[in-house]
Amino acid sequence: MNNRLLLKEKLQAYLEEMQSNKDNSPLTNLQLDETTAAEIEQLTIQIESCNPNPHPLVNAISLLDGTWQLQYSTAREIRSLVSLPLGLKLGKVYQVINVANKEFFNIAFVKHPLGIISGYVKVTASFEPAIEDSSPVPDKRINVDFDKRYLSINKIIGINTPRFDPFKVAQANNPRGRVATLDITYLDESMRIGRGGDGSLFILSKSDGIPENTSLM
Repeated sequence: MNNRLLLKEKLQAYLEEMQSNKDNSPLTNLQLDETTAAEIEQLTIQIESCNPNPHPLVNAISLLDGTWQLQYSTAREIRSLVSLPLGLKLGKVYQVINVANKEFFNIAFVKHPLGIISGYVKVTASFEPAIEDSSPVPDKRINVDFDKRYLSINKIIGINTPRFDPFKVAQANNPRGRVATLDITYLDESMRIGRGGDGSLFILSKSDGIPENTSLM
């Protein structure tokens, strides 16, 4: 087994071990001590240096297509979901990408541990490969334009609530004064690593789909 696969398996095993007592919700650096978070960062950097597709937007864009489950992130928007009001707990978080239409959506499932209520937060967006002044050929950076934000309650005490699915739709927020960007720093058939324009880290694994029952408007 080559070094890249060894590093990848080590990172995946590390994250799975730390998630073993959780409801498959993504880990964040706020939940970990500084040493553990630094170890994940260092291991991620090593994997990024072995990227089998260093120019993903040129020769591997088809690998982006489909459903990805978020495993770990340092992004502010993900960290904020870890401490939800009213006893709600974060569950699985997915990103579903349609390469042909240059669109994606992020969806985070939430529920009360007593089964009182469950729902999700969904954000839709479009993207374009970024063209840098130094090179007219797209490389690994995409520009992102967030569109709509959906808030949904799909069940109350186990009963489906289509009237509240969604109960609120609003414009999503884009960063002020800059274009939202994401660098795809590692990509293969089952793992993706990205770095946001604000330095945030995202580690995702390929999924067969979204198992939760939701209309996903």
